[in-house]
Amino acid sequence: MAPSIEAVGLTKIFHDPHSGGIVAASDISFECYPGEIFGLLGCNGAGKSTTLRMLSTILRPTRGVARVAGHDVVKDSLGVRRSIGYLSASTGLYGRLTPRETLEYFGGLHGIDKVKLRGRIDELLCLLGIEEFAGVRCEKLSTGMKQKVSIARAIVHDPPVLILDEPTLGLDVLVSSVMIRFVAECRERGKCIVFSTHILSEVEKLCDRVAVIHRGTLRASGTLKELRERTGKTFMDDVFMSLVEG
Repeated sequence: MAPSIEAVGLTKIFHDPHSGGIVAASDISFECYPGEIFGLLGCNGAGKSTTLRMLSTILRPTRGVARVAGHDVVKDSLGVRRSIGYLSASTGLYGRLTPRETLEYFGGLHGIDKVKLRGRIDELLCLLGIEEFAGVRCEKLSTGMKQKVSIARAIVHDPPVLILDEPTLGLDVLVSSVMIRFVAECRERGKCIVFSTHILSEVEKLCDRVAVIHRGTLRASGTLKELRERTGKTFMDDVFMSLVEG
């Protein structure tokens, strides 16, 4: 089976007039396959978001190569964007639009047939429990409900690849549980999912394989079992600390 995401030596260096350059991510390499959740685990500022932004074409890599759904992130950025659903905790919404209007707008941008789009919107509103608020302006929704609308917006075109950058950040336990369950269901439907987080319990619940990123470099990758065997630790917080301090 061919990987849906393939990153080889991804590096991003931001120019700084004083230091000459800030290395946000260095030589990041991994693969992710259909029906798999690949976790990027690291502290804030570790380089997780930079890596995902390169994969989603928001940032251009300084060095390295990445392909998403067969499309090169530099040479075929439009093909990448058509193939992904990208979500972060800071994904914005148009406050004066309702959830239904938001999905109609973004579905239209993706060129989805109007009849097909109506069915898709109804499906997502039901799946994420948004029906009751479908006609309420987004500016009046709770933080959790806004995040549900944001993920519906990200996947309205039913992409094969999901890139999720700390999607549960700032959410309460109930809404986080809904998001975690939804991500697991996407895996069951054969989606390829890259899931960035610093919450260890989410890694244990969701991820088939994990890469630990620290100070812009990939310290280790593998299944949870493999990482436990490598470090000789049982609990994920101990595993993580052993990898970043080693």
